[in-house]
Amino acid sequence: MVVNSVHWFRKGLRLHDNPALLEALNGADTVRCVYILDPWFAGAANVGINRWRFLLEALEDLDSSLKKLNSRLFVIRGQPTDVFPRLFKEWKVTRLTFEYDPEPYGKERDGAIIKMAQEFGVETVIRNSHTLYNLDRIIEMNNNSPPLTFKRFQTIVSRLELPRRPLAPITRQQMDKCCSKISDNHDQLYNIPSLEELGFQTSGLPPAVWRGGESEALDRLGKHLDRKVWVANIEHPRVSTCSLYASPTGLSPYLRFGCLSCRVLYYNLRELYMKLRKRCSPPLSLFGQLLWREFFYTAATNNPNFDRMEGNPICVQIPWDQNPEALAKWAEGRTGFPWIDAIMTQLRQEGWIHHLARHAVACFLTRGDLWISWESGMKVFEELLLDADWSVNAGSWMWLSCSAFFQQFFHCYCPVGFGRRTDPSGDYIRRYIPILKYYPNRYIYEPWNAPESVQQAANCVVGVHYPKPMINHAEGSRLNIERMKQVYQQLSHYRGLSKSQPEDTGYMYNIPGMLKSVCGHFEFRFLYWDKYHYIG
Repeated sequence: MVVNSVHWFRKGLRLHDNPALLEALNGADTVRCVYILDPWFAGAANVGINRWRFLLEALEDLDSSLKKLNSRLFVIRGQPTDVFPRLFKEWKVTRLTFEYDPEPYGKERDGAIIKMAQEFGVETVIRNSHTLYNLDRIIEMNNNSPPLTFKRFQTIVSRLELPRRPLAPITRQQMDKCCSKISDNHDQLYNIPSLEELGFQTSGLPPAVWRGGESEALDRLGKHLDRKVWVANIEHPRVSTCSLYASPTGLSPYLRFGCLSCRVLYYNLRELYMKLRKRCSPPLSLFGQLLWREFFYTAATNNPNFDRMEGNPICVQIPWDQNPEALAKWAEGRTGFPWIDAIMTQLRQEGWIHHLARHAVACFLTRGDLWISWESGMKVFEELLLDADWSVNAGSWMWLSCSAFFQQFFHCYCPVGFGRRTDPSGDYIRRYIPILKYYPNRYIYEPWNAPESVQQAANCVVGVHYPKPMINHAEGSRLNIERMKQVYQQLSHYRGLSKSQPEDTGYMYNIPGMLKSVCGHFEFRFLYWDKYHYIG
């Protein structure tokens, strides 16, 4: 029997550690690698130009790598449900392979494609490689419910075997055995579109700070694992001014798009640690961000409403304010707080901000100052962040707004003091808010307190050249803490929330009219990300 395989790339945009692609090659006579791109989606989706540029660069890199294996990437416009029937017939497909997508939307989409493939007599082969662990197994070990505390999640993961070791990259020899003929007009039929073709205006677009693709990801991984840098990061993981800038060793966008396998990162970290420290068991901090990623994926996988308040069984129903004007000022970096505005400017320009910076602006928007729903902030991050991931993005916003997972609402980031402790000189602010560059260090975090003579000498008068603070932080945060206290007082067992409740059960239950939270609070030390190995 002739086996004609199609491998469907979605995330997992790489040739290393790609078990589904390997299944496509196994015993096949022909293999074609496809990526389905819906041009309408580019204009309709809440995805900004930096994320689209990163994706297109990743596709170009993937196509270039496939060329070296005597193959090509077939980029096809349309919806999967419209595209596949045509491909099944035209290419006489007998096998379809793809990476397992653990998110609710992806599972629904893939279910429809699997059913369609069956109707065409096409075998479907699905393999897990976007997460370290089998999420369904974690849920099964927690009495068929996702663990909703990180402590409980750790306990379950500690009982599992180590993640599967990553597979070697696909070779020319493997591809040659089942290579499909590439037509002379391939570039006309299956080319990767430009940003302009997708409707984006690129005039004045600065060069990408983060270049997409597997090749860049593996190069960064090598730098990330540089012995001196790596040891320093483990032994002295303090956040400094340099940490706030995009790093040539940062990896988070590459994990999000699957340009880098999480298992490759996991085992590289593990093996290097054991080699250098000669210890059998690396500490949790070594894999901190990878495990939090798994934690949020597990919490979201069976919850299609994970990204919203309505219908979300784990989300506290907080009566947030509706304030479009305040939301716009926050999103556009016009709050009048230089630390917050610098972060949001960096996000819009580069598509990335440090995790502690994310904490600062998320707290400011929600429970800290503006009392605006985390859903609004999540959508802004979804548009602008290169590494915005549906599960992790929504989970992080619920957590930082004290809507789920974490209830220590009395801890609040100061939009002046927190930045000043991180970057006392204010160089970060001068880089992203250049109108303030001539302010002395003393006033750069609170220019409204500078005497008028200092403001004039700096060529920046507050209220004229730079906005006044949009809120009194001391009063706003105090009011919001009281609001949070009232919300949690309405929840059953509020008094025992942090100590007497069964923290390691990790469940949340719905009761009529309100949410009863019995999940223990997160370790507050995690708010200070410098305790954990940082992967950018």
